[in-house]
Amino acid sequence: MNKSLNMLLALLFVTPSYAADTYTIDPTHTWPAFEINHLGYSTQRGRFNKSSGKISLDMAARKGSVDITIETDSLDMGFARWNERMKGEEFFHVVQYPTIRFISDTLIFDGDKVVGAEGKFTLLGTTRPLTLHVDNFHCSPFPLTRKMHCGADISATISRTQFGMAKFVPMIGDEVRLYSPIEADKD
Repeated sequence: MNKSLNMLLALLFVTPSYAADTYTIDPTHTWPAFEINHLGYSTQRGRFNKSSGKISLDMAARKGSVDITIETDSLDMGFARWNERMKGEEFFHVVQYPTIRFISDTLIFDGDKVVGAEGKFTLLGTTRPLTLHVDNFHCSPFPLTRKMHCGADISATISRTQFGMAKFVPMIGDEVRLYSPIEADKD
């Protein structure tokens, strides 16, 4: 019996504890968006109105994960005709590819602040490595609910041709800036 107790105590002290908190993306305060050069005249912007996901965060261990899904059919370019064109086969092909996804299990910290997330980005069925830059990271109890709430601004730049979206390059830029405010509530 004494041997079993000693073994149990030893396991308790050598087994790492992963005390991650799980957060659910708040879709009312998370708007994934993009901007792209339009024929050299201007920077055009679009956004997606539906996104979901989870964030796991262990501040003490400086570890975590991110899983964000964007519904491509929620694309909003500002007017119906342009929405239809961008949702078609030439660009987002929303019928065949209903989601865009970012998955990461590597958060980058600078002290107590998350400043990045290294992961995999999937667009049009193609998955490539992507590092999201994180600015203004902040967690605190939300004033209205008193639940822990985290937020940040995220951004990255991709080459759309690397994901098979090559229509009208170079007239419409290949480089696409992705960005989003993101907020999440602790489960």
